[in-house]
Amino acid sequence: MTQDPHSAATIAVIGAGPAGLIAAERLAEAGHSVTVHDRLASPARRFLMAGRGGLNLTHAEDLETFLTRYGAARAVLEPAIRAFPPEALRAWADGLGAETFVGSSHRVFPKAMKASPLLRAWLSRLGELGVTLLARHRWTGWTDDGALVFETPQGAVTRTADATLLALGGLSWPKLGADPAWPGLIERAGVAVTPIRPSNCGFLTSWSPVLVERFAGTPLKTVGLSFGSHAARGDVMITATGIEGVPVYALSAVLREAIEAQGAAELLIDLRPDTPLERLQERLARPRGHQSVSNFLRKAAGLSPLAIAVLRDACAQKDGSLPSDAAELARLIKACPLRLTATAGLERAISSAGGIALAGLDGNMMLADRPGIFCAGEMLDWEAPTGGYLLQASFATGVAAAAGIDRFLQKKSLMTQ
Repeated sequence: MTQDPHSAATIAVIGAGPAGLIAAERLAEAGHSVTVHDRLASPARRFLMAGRGGLNLTHAEDLETFLTRYGAARAVLEPAIRAFPPEALRAWADGLGAETFVGSSHRVFPKAMKASPLLRAWLSRLGELGVTLLARHRWTGWTDDGALVFETPQGAVTRTADATLLALGGLSWPKLGADPAWPGLIERAGVAVTPIRPSNCGFLTSWSPVLVERFAGTPLKTVGLSFGSHAARGDVMITATGIEGVPVYALSAVLREAIEAQGAAELLIDLRPDTPLERLQERLARPRGHQSVSNFLRKAAGLSPLAIAVLRDACAQKDGSLPSDAAELARLIKACPLRLTATAGLERAISSAGGIALAGLDGNMMLADRPGIFCAGEMLDWEAPTGGYLLQASFATGVAAAAGIDRFLQKKSLMTQ
């Protein structure tokens, strides 16, 4: 977008996360009057929380591979991401003094490994551009004549705008600003919303009381997880009610879909992913002598006490004990079944799936049935794994929506001349 003082318009952005703020920046650079409304006392709270983990901004893999991470939503998100790809996001962060680097996993982080310096510089830039930030302004819908309604500490207020961008985010981590009311507001306005569900989340299972008492809150180190053709590897955390961790999150979409369709999903855990089945079987075939089963499994198979407890739980769930046959025991260690019955709640999920149906958007990220209302970020119906894909799509759709708003306003201005 290029600045044109004759095209200045009043724009309301609702939501002060990455999508809303980057759109506000682009629109202000184009000469528009932009006001950002947010329900919390300070902006970008979830962005700051992401910074506690180093702020994984994006990913440096090949763009064609990158785009596959968005599954069925790729067709809609691809134009936005190609227009504002990972390289552009890195250049933007570098321009704010938050120089980035590529980690060993090809994930991209600021060298400061936190969000606060970048956010401070970003807010300073927005202030210089004339963007107004209104905190504690919770959007509650529209009046009959289309004005925006906000709940504020001073009471309800209404505001009008030439264009509005909705960038309220998903519904995970409500303490960081997610507003569970927005899907209802959108639906009452006649806009289709896909049910919101946890994504990049943990899952529930029925551990034995003994395992919970001894191991809840303990990591199960370096395991392989598989579900059908999908696999992931890393450390998982055993909780009192289930399992979570990066490899679990990587499989969360397919596990969630299976549970919704069948009521449960059987996740397979390879407790010794670096040990081939044949070698493990050889070690387990050695005489146990006077060793306890636990000591034998620790020495022969290299299993931790927690791994042994997980094995025992798997057998107990099937009304059995650990197999005595070495081949059968080796197979169990390499594919220990864990029955998952539900996702953990949205309050602990990293992100959410579902939201405003993509089919209801036009090529400008505008609601086809609500001219002048644009949408961006995680409140749209898409999901992606962790690794920088979430933030990249949020930024890219914010940039795309800003460009769409500018085109819409220019066309509107020409029609009124």
